[in-house]
Amino acid sequence: MPNVAITGAGSGLGRELALKYSSKEYKVYLLGRYDTKLHIVQNDIIRNGGKAEIVLCDVREPASVDIAFQQIGELDVFINNAGIGIFGSFENYTIDEIDSTLNTNIKGTILTVQSALPLIRKSKGRILTIISTAGLRGKVNESIYCASKFAVKGFTESLQKEWENEPISITAVYMGGMNTSFWNNSTHVKDPSSLKEPATVAEQIFNEDDGRKEILIDK
Repeated sequence: MPNVAITGAGSGLGRELALKYSSKEYKVYLLGRYDTKLHIVQNDIIRNGGKAEIVLCDVREPASVDIAFQQIGELDVFINNAGIGIFGSFENYTIDEIDSTLNTNIKGTILTVQSALPLIRKSKGRILTIISTAGLRGKVNESIYCASKFAVKGFTESLQKEWENEPISITAVYMGGMNTSFWNNSTHVKDPSSLKEPATVAEQIFNEDDGRKEILIDK
């Protein structure tokens, strides 16, 4: 049984990815900060006959990331999904909001990929970075979020070049907004229910997870 680890697995796309991979005979390591949310996902997976383990992890903290990946013995796929978005006009961002966004979306990506890499090299496996279309073009009221996602795009493309002669892969995943709690603290998107369902996005990601350089769900 192959193993997949997913950050931000307690809700939204991370949860749906966990359910999808577990339904396809993967053992899922559920990484996140909140034990309660992860237990709910784990229970759903087990109830459907799958296998899942909870690994508490704050992607912003190097020690937390190191400890988390030490708990994972073998790993075939790592999905870097954890991320946050704080939206509004540029002049209104606080230092705390800037730090929180960049530390989670950029630093968290770098730290988790770095810790997952030895396990992925051992299995000749795959890494996926969930970037969003905010990494492809600028958007109104998303300046800091877009800055963080452009950084992850550059990071991913650089590793694709760095590892091009290795039997491992890293895939950039680009999708638009989804109908999740991501928008709960924002008036930026007035009707999230009009957006794609995360289960639909998770299914496409799973179906196209074959080591290709990009998975493009929305242009």
